[in-house]
Amino acid sequence: MSGASGSGVAVGLASAEQQNRQGGGGLSMFNIFPKMLIPVIIYAIVGYATVFTNGGEVGAFVGDMAAFQAGQCAEGASCAVGALNGGLLSIGLPSGQWTLSTGDLILLLALIFLFIEMVKSSGSGTSTLLNHGLSIAVLLACILLFLLVPVFASSVFFLITLMALIDVAGGFTITAVAARRDLGT
Repeated sequence: MSGASGSGVAVGLASAEQQNRQGGGGLSMFNIFPKMLIPVIIYAIVGYATVFTNGGEVGAFVGDMAAFQAGQCAEGASCAVGALNGGLLSIGLPSGQWTLSTGDLILLLALIFLFIEMVKSSGSGTSTLLNHGLSIAVLLACILLFLLVPVFASSVFFLITLMALIDVAGGFTITAVAARRDLGT
């Protein structure tokens, strides 16, 4: 464990083994399941439900700026906005009108799940390490969806992908620090 390369993984595995021996390393579904998958699934459900109800038109969900600039949109420019960025809830404030869109709501949910993932990362058990592996799979799926599927080509999904990256990087970092603390190194 004295080498710089791989020492974090070795410390994490040793800490997980120590926690398993102490009885605190149970494999529960809550600890293993990557929570950042939930906003991705909700985004996909909302996106494809909107696309399918509008005749397979992706612009109905993410918007179509080219049609708007060509003057092909009706009054109100709904085709440029799309359901993702359209107003869902509007609240009057002393500073003005605040409008919450579908994308904003999905991002709020993703931030809540990112917080839960960061709190769970403070453990160093086997379930935490399995969660990190599944979080990498979620990140890779997000990257591929963003790059290859038109419904996922939006700023909202890019931010969800960025949150998945923060989950992976922060999760491994927090777990390594917690494992070092548990072992006293």
